[in-house]
Amino acid sequence: MKNTETLIHEPNGLDSTQLKKLEAIVQEAKRQFAPDKRTRIVTLTVIDLKNQRFEIESTEDNASAFIQKQIKGLPIQVKINSLPDSSVGDKQFAIVNLSVANFRTQPGNASEMATQALLGTQVDLLQKANGEYRARTPEGYISWVPASAVTAMNKAELLAWNKQKKLIYTQEFGKSYSQADLKSIRVTDLVYGNILSLIGEESGYFQVQYPDKRMAYIPKSEAISFDVWLTSRSLTPENVVASAKTMMGLPYLWGGTSVKGVDCSGFTKTSYFMNGYVIPRDASQQVLAGEKIDILDQEGHFDANKALKNLKPADLLFFASGKNSNPNARVTHVALYLGNGEFIHAAGTVRINSMFKDAANYDDFQTRTVVAARRYIGVNDQQVEKIQNNPYYTVK
Repeated sequence: MKNTETLIHEPNGLDSTQLKKLEAIVQEAKRQFAPDKRTRIVTLTVIDLKNQRFEIESTEDNASAFIQKQIKGLPIQVKINSLPDSSVGDKQFAIVNLSVANFRTQPGNASEMATQALLGTQVDLLQKANGEYRARTPEGYISWVPASAVTAMNKAELLAWNKQKKLIYTQEFGKSYSQADLKSIRVTDLVYGNILSLIGEESGYFQVQYPDKRMAYIPKSEAISFDVWLTSRSLTPENVVASAKTMMGLPYLWGGTSVKGVDCSGFTKTSYFMNGYVIPRDASQQVLAGEKIDILDQEGHFDANKALKNLKPADLLFFASGKNSNPNARVTHVALYLGNGEFIHAAGTVRINSMFKDAANYDDFQTRTVVAARRYIGVNDQQVEKIQNNPYYTVK
């Protein structure tokens, strides 16, 4: 029995009045306490009408309390399974153990990819089923990852890991070695942003340790102290644009947030991460953060003159699919503004396009409609957070 599935046992002709009442209560709990199912969970998982027995999963204590209060007096049995649950025991934390770990919407490699997390990233473990963990990433995203991709830890183990000195890998691609020798056997591949524990130095190499205790060596020219890297980050338009351009030509990958491949919001997320900031994961979440920039006319249509006047490099442009000019249309795409009417985005590959019809690289602009713009730099917003202020990257 998978906890992610809703199990329904409904004999023909049985009155489902109590189910309808419970569903209404759960929906109201979702509306109040878990409006975004990507970051918070309140879900009916078992519906047994024959025995009037129901089960609910919830990551939100306030939602669980609300439901318990609302169901008093109903002739039904409701079990609320609070996440994290007993399937993870006291190991409610984990550190990513692969260069890039793939997180999916449901357990199994055939499921849609939701996001990625880099080696050394802390995640919260909520549930374990069939060799996979339901986990929460530093951006709050909840999805499933193979148990082999992470190292589960209890609170004491996590604290010990966090207290160790760290290195961050700063080349786009590379590998670690079994010995301080380029001819030795590879331990794993590495990508920009990977974080490892620093053990020592030997003959021009850093000796490092993985979360699962594997030892390896990395050339000193390819990594620096994580603390030094953090203090060297400066969130300026020039730096964000420069980081974005280092990803030119990368392939589009649905759910991708690494230099192995990015989707549109994974690209903007990575551009800001490279400059020391954690931002929301998806375009529809990113549009809710930062400062609103006026780029629409009175009818809500994109105004190129306003855009040229008001936009600054590193601002985010948000698009709806097709020619839906409604500013409340569902956001389906995001790009990073470069200046002079150009923007860089992940669409097929990471590439640069223009918003002006007479430009040679205008083509992609025809298939989407700009509906909003946001500025993250210089804005006081908890959703745009320094890495060192994010609890997933700090000792606690």
